[in-house]
Amino acid sequence: MTDRHATSVDPATGALLERYPLHDDAAVDAALGRARAAQLRWWDAGFEHRAEVLRAIARELRAEQEPLAQLICAEMGKTLREARAEVEKSAWVCEYYADNGADQLAREPIATEWSETYVQFPPLGVVLAVMPWNYPVWQVMRAAAPALMAGNTFVLKHASNVTGCALALGELIARVEASLMEVVVIGGRDVARVIADDRIAAVTLTGSEGAGVAVATACAQALKPSVLELGGSDPFVVLHDADIDAAADMGVRARFSNTGQSCVAAKRFIVVEQVADAFEEAFAARAAALVMGDPREEVDLGPMARVDLRDELADQVARGVAAGGRVLAGGEVPDGPGAYYAPTVVGGVAPDSPLAREETFGPAAAVLRVPDEEAAIALANASPYGLSSSVWSRDVERVKTLARRVEAGAVFVNTMTASDPRVPFGGVKRSGWGRELGAFGIREFVNVQAITVAPRR
Repeated sequence: MTDRHATSVDPATGALLERYPLHDDAAVDAALGRARAAQLRWWDAGFEHRAEVLRAIARELRAEQEPLAQLICAEMGKTLREARAEVEKSAWVCEYYADNGADQLAREPIATEWSETYVQFPPLGVVLAVMPWNYPVWQVMRAAAPALMAGNTFVLKHASNVTGCALALGELIARVEASLMEVVVIGGRDVARVIADDRIAAVTLTGSEGAGVAVATACAQALKPSVLELGGSDPFVVLHDADIDAAADMGVRARFSNTGQSCVAAKRFIVVEQVADAFEEAFAARAAALVMGDPREEVDLGPMARVDLRDELADQVARGVAAGGRVLAGGEVPDGPGAYYAPTVVGGVAPDSPLAREETFGPAAAVLRVPDEEAAIALANASPYGLSSSVWSRDVERVKTLARRVEAGAVFVNTMTASDPRVPFGGVKRSGWGRELGAFGIREFVNVQAITVAPRR
């Protein structure tokens, strides 16, 4: 963000892609007005119409999959393979709510002494979405699809470095139906003013802990509900009876997909001492074999989204090594242009190391050794974050019992964390509040309205 412009830079080359003028107050006011007017019509149109529109949006996303994927790749460095999958998943979430939203928000009768009592779920109104750059289409659509199906409309404030993606997505949805999603190109300092506007009914944010605190404060001052999906330092727990090769294979995907830039990426690999040598060797070898390069080519991972983020990660790794960690793979900033950082595995990480205490948002994995299962669960919970987790063991029933003690919004057994339109997603502790996706997600931005009818006299 520079001199009242949002700047888009190709992280693979450092080349300037575009400078987008920020919207002035009049443009923002007009966008809010259009969103509010559209919301009243949209709610009245009913579930059947809204489902048809969401299916049409899914068709448009698939029709525009390649140009959208190319834009994602150019603006934030995701590989084309992953970018195409992101667009497809975004179409899926639209279809999921088109198929299921009406049932998820159906009236619920309650037995009382009155003639009739039931709960219904009208929408709140216009939802402001403050979205991050790491999944510039999926993060938006996983929030937008349930909100739209419930009868709300959407105002999108996207991360400045993916403004091109935001505008393209807004134009795509407008081709299906106008003003369901209004895009405002504004700076972070302008968000609180938009939250305070009476036309905004609620806010959803995916982003850093700091951004979440700022938005939560603004929502509290305006007495408006919010959903916050914030940072994570997800544990990947490998118990003594785990399938080591399977855990190492999936661990590489869990840490290095999207160049490690995911809130639900596995970041702390907590391994029982009995199998730690075998896991470290297998995991580091697989990480070292990953091919990094131009995301437009057939590579495993591209650059990080910005040079400053790459430099921050390099500093975290350096401090982790200074605190006693051992680099088992990577640990280097390659020569040449672009925001590249080699896929890195650091072993011998202590619980008080920066690599264990801080969120590492990039391709660097920390391996921590523990004596036994009890210590593994205790260390998994020794974090201010609680977004998701993964536990590996051949004894699935035992892990299902252990899962109740894991302080996280989700526990994945013998696989990696992944969001799914059908399953609620969100965290505890400093990873935020509220839920996206599934039946729980569509009820975040509705009024749980009780209706009671007295008997006739």
